[in-house]
Amino acid sequence: MSNEIKNRSEILFIYDIRDGNPNGDPLDENKPRIDEETGINLVTDVRLKRTIRDYLHNFKGFEIFVREVIYDKEKGLIQDGKKRAGNFDNSAERILKECIDIRLFGGVIPLKDDSITYTGPVQFKMGRSLHRVTMKHIKGTGAFASKEGSKQATFREEDILPYSLILFYGIINENAAKYTNLSEDDVKLLMDGIWNGTKSLISRTKAGQVPRLLLKVNYSKENYHIGDLDNMIKLSTDMPHESIRGTDDFKIDLSKLISKLNAEKSSIKDIEIISDDRIDFCLDGKDFKIDEIAAATGIAIKPIVI
Repeated sequence: MSNEIKNRSEILFIYDIRDGNPNGDPLDENKPRIDEETGINLVTDVRLKRTIRDYLHNFKGFEIFVREVIYDKEKGLIQDGKKRAGNFDNSAERILKECIDIRLFGGVIPLKDDSITYTGPVQFKMGRSLHRVTMKHIKGTGAFASKEGSKQATFREEDILPYSLILFYGIINENAAKYTNLSEDDVKLLMDGIWNGTKSLISRTKAGQVPRLLLKVNYSKENYHIGDLDNMIKLSTDMPHESIRGTDDFKIDLSKLISKLNAEKSSIKDIEIISDDRIDFCLDGKDFKIDEIAAATGIAIKPIVI
């Protein structure tokens, strides 16, 4: 494993979904989460972290501390936190060494006689769509009868979003990384989990999620980051937001972001990027290619290899 991270980073991640539910609210009939005041689609940071955890565990074979473990299959009993910690001999050191999600996101470790709280070096804000969305209520017929002897099949109902383009903002805190032993190798796996985990989340309500842009700003200035980068990205379109149905209906305006990065370039080491070629960008009202960021800012650009 490589050395622990030494400098702070900020992350911007954009993905979209069509005819699905990116994050249902269990307290509201599992409907997509929507800010009623603005019409913006919301996705919790917990949903993104779950996506990353599941990908790293199921596809990459890494141990994950925060996951459902059944310890009595006959009764269907699920471990609580203390039983889970017991799998690691109640050793916080062993948990940090073996569980990548604790190194990334931290957590409360309920040990046998005490508990330890690790502040996660990697934190995400609530994801928000870059446009107002509309929700569709769908009804259908189920495959089975409502009860034995019935001639009528059950009905099903669900709520979906015809389209949502979602932006997440994250930060990697080098100070907290000292306590969880977060390494550069772990961060590479994080980026893999964000991108490929989103694409690999193929459930009925999440099928068709596509990662569109993942950008990581790495700082050279000690104890410093710009902040608020997510508010420097806008969606540019001539149609009503609620009518957007795909990437052909808009461009992503990077004008404010590029301007700020250019102004802060003396504090930035480099920028890492991976982008989907089916999405269009603009800068100051003109078409813009994502690989032109280096020329526009004077900052070194590195591809994210995943």
